[in-house]
Amino acid sequence: MSDTVNLTKDATPQAQDTTEASRPTQDATPSSRLARIRRIIVEARQNPAYRTAVRHGSYIWGGARILSRRAWEARTTAMHHRMMRIAEAAGNEEMVTKWEQRAYAYRFARHKRRMDLLQLALNLPKAIFNAVAGAAGVLLFLGVLLAWHNHDVADILAPLNAVVRLVWWLGFLASVIWDPLLYALPFVALAGAWAVGHNQRTAPGWALPDDGDERDVVPDENAIMRALGKLGIAPLNAALKEGWKARWVQPSTRSGNGWHAQLQLPEGVPVEMIADKKHVLAHNLMRKPIEVWPTEPRDQAGVLDLWVADPGVLTKPVPPWPLLTEGTTDFFKGVPVALNARGDQVIGRLMAANYLVAGIMGSGKSSLVIALLLGAMLDPLVEIDVHVLAYNSDYDPMRPRLRSLVKGDDDEHVVAAMDTLRALAGEVSRRGQELERLGTDTKVTREMAERDPSMRPRIVVFDEVHELFTHKEHGKEAKELALKVTKKARKTAIMLLWITPDADAASLPRGISKTVSHRVAFAINDHQGNDAILGTGMHKNGYSATTLVAGEDVGTAMAAGFGKTPGLIRSYFVRKEAGIDEISPVVARAMQMYEGGPADAPAFTPVDHLADIAKVLGHEPRMLTQDVLRGLQDLNAAEYGSWSFRDLKRVLDEAGHGDYKTGGKMHVALDRILDAITARDEDDPDDEGGAED
Repeated sequence: MSDTVNLTKDATPQAQDTTEASRPTQDATPSSRLARIRRIIVEARQNPAYRTAVRHGSYIWGGARILSRRAWEARTTAMHHRMMRIAEAAGNEEMVTKWEQRAYAYRFARHKRRMDLLQLALNLPKAIFNAVAGAAGVLLFLGVLLAWHNHDVADILAPLNAVVRLVWWLGFLASVIWDPLLYALPFVALAGAWAVGHNQRTAPGWALPDDGDERDVVPDENAIMRALGKLGIAPLNAALKEGWKARWVQPSTRSGNGWHAQLQLPEGVPVEMIADKKHVLAHNLMRKPIEVWPTEPRDQAGVLDLWVADPGVLTKPVPPWPLLTEGTTDFFKGVPVALNARGDQVIGRLMAANYLVAGIMGSGKSSLVIALLLGAMLDPLVEIDVHVLAYNSDYDPMRPRLRSLVKGDDDEHVVAAMDTLRALAGEVSRRGQELERLGTDTKVTREMAERDPSMRPRIVVFDEVHELFTHKEHGKEAKELALKVTKKARKTAIMLLWITPDADAASLPRGISKTVSHRVAFAINDHQGNDAILGTGMHKNGYSATTLVAGEDVGTAMAAGFGKTPGLIRSYFVRKEAGIDEISPVVARAMQMYEGGPADAPAFTPVDHLADIAKVLGHEPRMLTQDVLRGLQDLNAAEYGSWSFRDLKRVLDEAGHGDYKTGGKMHVALDRILDAITARDEDDPDDEGGAED
């Protein structure tokens, strides 16, 4: 029995020893070693001193590599061959030929420079000898003159001795400076490499400081390129890896309350890819999505037009409506309704215009409509009818100035809307016949409306219009009448507003969105609805309201028709809520004017930049841009007092004026301004259709 016990006691330590001996073997497995290495690397990366060393070391190494590549490419045709490979991979034979020609021209010029240097080396000794001999001769001649004047033969060598002493002092100074300079050169080179690496962000991401990733709120060219490189777009990443160099159509410049830049994208990277990554792009630029708008210009295919607002500027409250306390309007000149992304005032045209306004509930459609209608009411000639195919109180404060207000979604309200549509169709025909009888092919004018009450401007609003177009009994006829009236009404001073939260094919006839002159999309859920409102391909080109959020971006919309290109607008808010009523005083003023009361308030006149520029030019065929800018500031200090050359250039570019230089200086040409005004006035949509699809 005791032997058994002893045997057991002896066996236990052996088993423990075996277990202990087996542990190093288990830890030595490849997976455990790999895990240990990874843990060591992670711990090292979390060490501030190690991260700092890696970061600045990467800056120096990366900067040296960039400088070396630049030096190599500057002295060889490496860049030409790289561009040829890119063009060949893209199948662009014309570009391949161009780069071959450039490479040949570069090699020819380089060979000529080398031959010139070789010839210079052969001629240099003779040139040095001639220069020294000539200088010595001149100095001796000066010495002879000096000796003759002083009657002292020793002065003959005085100029030569002076030059020798000067050379000795220069050599002495060089010997003093040379050693420190020689020792400092490596540090200067390291500092230069570090600066280039720091600017190009050559350090790995994990080595960047804990308090940020070194991004800057200013979207300059480097910031934009870094933001684009982090979008995760495979073709763009491949182009960057192959050495694609950005071509800036317009470098990042200050414009209004933001920054504007235009960049030609590489092959295989359409603007649509950038627009689809708008949320990531905004994050990379330290902005909210509403503050970043990547689009494609109408006349520049393949160019990214990037507008980046100042942080928070588009979420700040809009200024008060300009007509809130005083002022009258003119139906034939338009009314202020919003601000654009740059902070400039947006004028809503009323004459020869029709509107389609859409957006999901809570996106702020009523803010634009209210500003538009209140502005129209301040013209006593205007008559307004409103059909709201729902029960809401948005239009109730304006009831005193409305000719009619019908609310509800029952059959009787649909029938009332149909009666108005049928009457409008007849009214359009009658007015067209009257214009023909008067022998004019233009449109209704203010003088005509004042002379003939039957030709006064009319505005008809159809809100929640999807209830009308989807009605089982009247929907088909309503679509036909709506399209007919919208096409024919413009020259007759009849304006229609179609408002709906839905933008699908059933609730919104496609012909309406193609025909109206002004299309406004507030927050929309999908790109199909976005294109149904703004036009086909708008989402693809970056003009999209799908990134707007109902309840947050209230009153903000993507709009087309307010200028040559679509853009972001922010509607004025004229409120009527608990304790605040800004609508009723405006309606009271409008009623006073409508009933024939005093209307001595100043008339609202939209600022016409082109007309003001033409006024400053006068009869001068051309004028320096600085003189034009100074003249504008003298003409209207309130409007142009804060203008810079960029603001003037933006207006000229939008008008198609273009760069105009004489004697190397920028000028503004009167004939180009007059042509732009004429083209703008003739650009009104005709009777048979409006904005392009």
